[in-house]
Amino acid sequence: MAVSASAVKELREKTGAGMLDCKKALEEANGDITKAVELLREKGLAAAANKAGRVATEGVVESYIHGGGRIGVLVEINCETDFVGKTDQFKEFARDIAMHIAASSPRYVAREEVPQEEIEKEKEILKAQALNEGKPEKIVEKMVEGRIGKYYEEFCLLEQSFIKDPDKTIATLLKEKISTIGENISIRRFVRYELGEGMEKKVENFAEEVMAQVKN
Repeated sequence: MAVSASAVKELREKTGAGMLDCKKALEEANGDITKAVELLREKGLAAAANKAGRVATEGVVESYIHGGGRIGVLVEINCETDFVGKTDQFKEFARDIAMHIAASSPRYVAREEVPQEEIEKEKEILKAQALNEGKPEKIVEKMVEGRIGKYYEEFCLLEQSFIKDPDKTIATLLKEKISTIGENISIRRFVRYELGEGMEKKVENFAEEVMAQVKN
């Protein structure tokens, strides 16, 4: 069913959840605000936004090594207290993020980190592609903006689909952990090394390899 903007706004104010999460919850609840609140709470999204502004300086630097040393990842994930940083739930989340980075090769944590010159260069390429496809000039700009969104989804960690559950993004997974753990959590930075990176070599599907290793 169609969901009104006012209903989404009301649900956001009640729960602090993201706009898209609120919209999906209302659609699933057929517009029933009370039921939508319950759905968001069940998914661990209802109170994440209220915690997001709190200072997080504790946490861990987690590592993940894949394929006998062919890929290595270090990621810093912060929380508010040393106690939470030592819990199994927090450590498991950190391991999942490190493993995801190894498999999915993001370049940035969030879209705000992407240099503007990189975005402008990508827009030029996408515009040329659209024009070469014979698209009308008047709709090319809208097409470029849509394709830039896909660019963010490919290279920004928070916007990637979680490798262990492609139905949710890393941003959604993070919100769930904030709600269930009860502290603000942030993925601050990461570095990913791949053996022979930048050299000519055989193309390999590391995402499939990582998932096969997890299943074993």
